[in-house]
Amino acid sequence: MGKLIWHELSRHVSLTASTYAVWAGIWAIFFRKFFWDFVGGILRDPGGIQPNPRISVFITLIVRVPVIQTMAIALGLAIIALEWPLVSLKWIPFHRIIPVKILLLIFQAALAALLYQGTNAALWSLVAVGLYGRALASKETMSTEQKQRAGHP
Repeated sequence: MGKLIWHELSRHVSLTASTYAVWAGIWAIFFRKFFWDFVGGILRDPGGIQPNPRISVFITLIVRVPVIQTMAIALGLAIIALEWPLVSLKWIPFHRIIPVKILLLIFQAALAALLYQGTNAALWSLVAVGLYGRALASKETMSTEQKQRAGHP
């Protein structure tokens, strides 16, 4: 049996979560809903639960103007570009820095958790953060064979 390479597993989970975050952001542009609007909501007889007036900032940023959705799509595409770099950008070592990936994934999870469609993307982003944390804890490094296979200098 081989040894599990944590950063490779987390890279694949991160690619999947980011792809799902982009897809969820696109769907959230068309079907706008703030996921946490039921917390502290007011129950009205005709109309059901109405969002609390204190969360009107999120209602504005998600329902009225799709700012959070656009940021989730942009961040998802940036993480995909970081995890699966273009051939012309592989000489830049930025995509090999694990703490940067962890911070971006945490921010992606926070953005995706605000969207109704992005809850799975948020959960899988947190799973990828945990896997990258395990890779950092075990002090994994890419061997030269893996670097050459992946196209790294």
